[in-house]
Amino acid sequence: MSELENFEGDMELALYREYRDVLNLFRFVVETERRFYLANDVDVKIRSSNNGEVFFDVTLNDAWVWDIYRSTRFVKSVRIVTFKDVNVEELNKSDIMKDLGLDK
Repeated sequence: MSELENFEGDMELALYREYRDVLNLFRFVVETERRFYLANDVDVKIRSSNNGEVFFDVTLNDAWVWDIYRSTRFVKSVRIVTFKDVNVEELNKSDIMKDLGLDK
């Protein structure tokens, strides 16, 4: 394995550990074609462009971004405009604790 592969592997593991540590702080999981977010406030508006194409205008507040290359993953607000699907799920705190092995 090259040094770069080792570095990226270590970064991915650190990101997963951070995700596991912060997951319980958030209410929603939001997935887009480009990113994965955790957020406490989500607003999704369906809009249409001048030519009739439908797109999503999504605003997240108090969010965390799954991005290995960001130095700061906590963000105050995020605005996403996309023609692709957006998936929003409300987290169940008891399931999170169980999945993380913290329900004991």
